[in-house]
Amino acid sequence: MNEPVLEAVDVAKHFAVANSVGDSSVVRAVEGASIRLEPGRITAVVGESGSGKTTLARLLARFYEPTSGQIRLDGVTVAGDGIRRSTVPKSYRKAVQLIFQDPFGSLNPLHRVRHNLERAVRLHHGRLGRTEVDRRLASLLERVSLTPASDYLDKFPHELSGGQRQRVVIARALAVEPRVLLGDEPISMLDVSIRLEMLNLLDKLRREDGLALLYITHDIASARYLCDDIVVMYAGQMVEAGPKDAVISDPQHPYTKLLVESSPDPHRTTATDRDDIFGAADELGEPPSLIDPPPGCRFHPRCPFAMEKCRTTPPPRAQLADGRWADCWLHDEGRADELAHATMTERITRKLTEEPR
Repeated sequence: MNEPVLEAVDVAKHFAVANSVGDSSVVRAVEGASIRLEPGRITAVVGESGSGKTTLARLLARFYEPTSGQIRLDGVTVAGDGIRRSTVPKSYRKAVQLIFQDPFGSLNPLHRVRHNLERAVRLHHGRLGRTEVDRRLASLLERVSLTPASDYLDKFPHELSGGQRQRVVIARALAVEPRVLLGDEPISMLDVSIRLEMLNLLDKLRREDGLALLYITHDIASARYLCDDIVVMYAGQMVEAGPKDAVISDPQHPYTKLLVESSPDPHRTTATDRDDIFGAADELGEPPSLIDPPPGCRFHPRCPFAMEKCRTTPPPRAQLADGRWADCWLHDEGRADELAHATMTERITRKLTEEPR
């Protein structure tokens, strides 16, 4: 493995919340998360809504202070160990840029594209002449395939399409010459017809600029197309990780298998319906509350493979071939091969038949 540019080590984030009568509680949004972002590689973080993906990205961007754990840039700790968010150096903001899900909300609607880009250039590149600034702005728009630049610089965000706005957002992130891009579901609000163009743009930036990219998505199909590695999150915890082809073709955690079976696949011989698959899982139990998560494995209320120890004890991490790992008791029990022998819907149906509720 290459040395990571950005790394999270056993990071957790808890939020204190209060209800309408003033009672306080803690939301355990992320717990025990570790991830490495390497130059020229794209890592996907996959999971359903509420799994902690966006919170992880905001921790890496230093929008949030981690409750515990460390975040390191080039091996130097920049969060944790008593380091406060107010002390984050400008060099970190320049190195790590976050691309938000909503491109319209990411741009100041009162200013033209020129202002949105120029502000980033001037903040991070000091005093530049008008000619040099204009040259940089035109170059940025050309890099994201908005040409000729003169057609876009003087437009307001509302005059652009969703795809064009997202390209401007990416151009603004590139204006500071970052080394890491964190994409928080950057294509989910775009038309299906232009999502592939956006994925190809991110891949081009990875190849040409050697950027390290974090791609957050609930769509494992787009992760398969774009990324090198996949990390699967469920209920605030990472449950499996490894090279994308291995994770998708041979999932080693029941939740990963559930995600894979619910994603579109032109090579699959039988039709599947995402609502049917997740609805079947919900028959065994609802997604857990992060205020009061279940003991043991957090997936056990919905897992058709759940054993008694799954309900009481967190699973150990099983280190697998090719740098893969999975947090599941099936590996410790020598039952991991059962994951490949039936679909999740079949397993859930059998479980409900054996143990009616």
